[in-house]
Amino acid sequence: MSSHTDKAFESDLRLVREKLLAMGAKVEEQIAKSMRSLTDRDSELGEQVKEADVEINRLEVDIDELCRKILALRQPAASDLRLITTALKIVTDLERIGDLAVNIAERAMDLNQAPPLAAYVDLPRLAELAQEQVKKALDSFVRADPDEAQEVLAGDDHLDDLFVKIFNELLAFMMEDSRNIRRATSLVSICKHLERIGDHAVNVAEMVIYMVRGTDVRHPRSRAVES
Repeated sequence: MSSHTDKAFESDLRLVREKLLAMGAKVEEQIAKSMRSLTDRDSELGEQVKEADVEINRLEVDIDELCRKILALRQPAASDLRLITTALKIVTDLERIGDLAVNIAERAMDLNQAPPLAAYVDLPRLAELAQEQVKKALDSFVRADPDEAQEVLAGDDHLDDLFVKIFNELLAFMMEDSRNIRRATSLVSICKHLERIGDHAVNVAEMVIYMVRGTDVRHPRSRAVES
């Protein structure tokens, strides 16, 4: 590669990182806004989340096109190739997180039409954990830090435990009074969306470990069976 080509290649790689960071920041904001729509009973925020999803989808398309252009024109090797393939997978997880934030906003807007169901138990804490997982996963990508990515994998158990706790509390609400069923069911759906956001953060972290170490840590049980 000539020096001129090297500079163009580095510029493309930098642009991929910048766009991924912009998309990640937007997704984090979407999670926070969708939950505030619920806890503050502010349906206007829910509408903002739905409208902003267009920008996230646009970033997904931009990043996909840029990565495919790099693969076609630059023919990256080794670590650069892993960076591009990782970016292509991460962008898919981020887009799905954005969709889940929209789902939460829609549920929140529906719940805001009815009286609140007592306190929203530990749902805000579950949302904070999900956001923290997403942020840490993205930070590990930016820093190319597999140890930080490993922390995301470890943190998923804590998020799952809280999900089960909230689910059981909401189930108790439903059993106490059948009038609670519709609202509690909607809150269970929000719980599931937040738990799925945590799963997508884990996907990102696993891809970071692959990008840096070249080691695939996905589906360890399946690989153990194959061995």
